[in-house]
Amino acid sequence: MSPKPILIAQISDLHIKAPGSLAYGRVDTAAALTRCVAALNALTPRPDLVVISGDLADTPTEQEYAHLFQLLAPLEIPFVAVPGNHDSRELMRAAFPNPAFPTEGPFNQLHPIRELDVVLLDSSVPGEPHGELDAGSLQWLEAVLSASDQRPALLFLHHPPFRTGIWHMDRQNLRNAADFATVVERYPWVRLVGAGHVHRATTTAFAGTVATICPAPNHAVALDLSEQFAPSFRIEPPAFHLHAWFEGGAFGEVVTHLVPIGTFDGPHPFFGIDGRLL
Repeated sequence: MSPKPILIAQISDLHIKAPGSLAYGRVDTAAALTRCVAALNALTPRPDLVVISGDLADTPTEQEYAHLFQLLAPLEIPFVAVPGNHDSRELMRAAFPNPAFPTEGPFNQLHPIRELDVVLLDSSVPGEPHGELDAGSLQWLEAVLSASDQRPALLFLHHPPFRTGIWHMDRQNLRNAADFATVVERYPWVRLVGAGHVHRATTTAFAGTVATICPAPNHAVALDLSEQFAPSFRIEPPAFHLHAWFEGGAFGEVVTHLVPIGTFDGPHPFFGIDGRLL
C-alpha cells in the first residue's frame, strides 16, 4: 500500500465584512465562506491542514474578524493563516490568539506535518496594496530552509511573485520577487509556492519550482489580459486548492487539485456489476 499523502487545503481571499454587509455591494462573502467550510469538511480523506493565504477580512475591523471567527468555527480541520493587503496584523493577533503567531512584526510561521514543512510568509505591507518580504522575513526563510535537513517544504504567501497579465493586479504583486527567488532557488526541497490575491487559479514555473494562485470562494478578478477595461470582478464558480504531497524521489511529489465548491451530480460508476464499461 502506498504511504498516505499529506493533504494541505488552501483557501484564500475570504474578504469577510460585518454581518449583513456585501462586498462591493454585491457579493455575500459570508455565505460563500459557509459553503466553503462545508466543502472542506466533506472532503474524504480529510486534509491535514487548511492554509488561509490572506485577505481574511475586508476593511478590516474588529467586527469583521469576530464575524470571521464565527464563520470558521464549524471548520473541523486545523487551520493557519497569513495576512493579506486587506488585513491588519494587530487585529488578527487579537482575533486568533495562536502561539505560532509572532508577537510582533510579520506573521511568518513554520508548521511541520510529518515529513513535510508548511511555511507561511507574511508579504503584507501595512497600508499598501502591494506585497514585499522584508529583509527579516527573507533571512527567516533562509534560516528555516537551511536548517530543515532537506525536508520538503510548501511555501505560502498572499502576493504572487510573478505577473499574471492582469495589469491592475500585477502592479500589486510581490515587489521584491527577485530577492525571494534567490532564496528559493538555493533549496530544491521547496516543492511549491502558493499565493492568493488574484482570486483566480493560476500556475507557472518560479525559481526552480511550481507557483500557483488559489481561487477564491466568492468572486473572481475578471480575466482581462488586454489592459482595455477598468478593474472589475466576476461571479464565477467558486473553488479552492488541495495540495497533495506524496513520498517519492528526492523530495517527494506535489499535485495540486482545483476543488469546486457546490453540490454536483454524482458520483456515478464507470462500470456495471458485470465489470464492463457502461
